[in-house]
Formats: sequence, C-alpha cells, structure tokens
Amino acid sequence: MKIAIAGDHAGFALKQHLVGFLEGQGHEIIDLGVETDAVPSDYPDIAERVAAAVVEGRAERGILACGSGVGVSIAANKIPGIYAAVIHDVYSAHQGVEHDRMNVICVGARVIGTATAEEVIRAFISAQPSAEERHVRRFAKLQAIEARERGAAAG
Repeated sequence: MKIAIAGDHAGFALKQHLVGFLEGQGHEIIDLGVETDAVPSDYPDIAERVAAAVVEGRAERGILACGSGVGVSIAANKIPGIYAAVIHDVYSAHQGVEHDRMNVICVGARVIGTATAEEVIRAFISAQPSAEERHVRRFAKLQAIEARERGAAAG
C-alpha cells in the first residue's frame, strides 16, 4: 500500500519509527516531513500535506503524528474528502476504516508507545471499508454534510 506519513516536531520520533516499520512490511512510504525534531513545526502544515496526498490519490491512506494526535486530526478534517480520527487502540483502528471509511489515522506520540503504534497502524492498514448497506448509507450522509457545508462556505 502507498502511505503518506508526516509528524510535527513532537511526532517526529514516532513518525521515523513508523516509516521503518512500514517499509519493513513492504509498503511504499511518502514521508512528508518533518525532517527533525530540533526545530518547532506547526501541525496544520503537516496535516495539510498528508491530506493533499490522500485526496489527490498519491497515497491510499495517511498517517499523522503530533504530541496528542488531536491537532493533526482537527487540521486534516478541514480538507474535504479526508476522514481522520485520533486512534490509540486496535479496535478503533480497523473499525474506523470498516464502518466510517477513515482514510487518515492520527496518533499521539506522547500518548502511544511504538509497539502499540505498530499494532494500531497494522490494523488501520489491513482494514477495508464495509459494503454493508448501513455503513454505505451512513457514509453517504457524511458526504452529504460535507458537500452541503462546502457549498455554504462558497456562498
């Protein structure tokens, strides 16, 4: 799978670990920064990079890391077509894809350790969206809200 990944200065070390882990699993990684934790960086910038890669089809899924996961989640969800959530457990990682079509996972480097992060990311990547009618219906409602709000913002 082609995966876009980025972390701000607080998420840098976890991002670096996950890049190596994912490459070891045979995935193609698009590392969108940052390149060091020595310089403070702003989470909206990295969230926008990963979101763009997913929306534009350069990556199938995205992974974002910051201190808590919250900032990158809020920022990524501002991009139409992105369905991001802060996830720190295996169940939510696969359920978010299966039921809600989550395409970007956000993790908190100050919250989750590397071993758990590997399990969570593995569950996220291996999950596929459900074709069950109730999940398709609910996702269509999410897209309708997104389209309506996009139209309201333009007007």
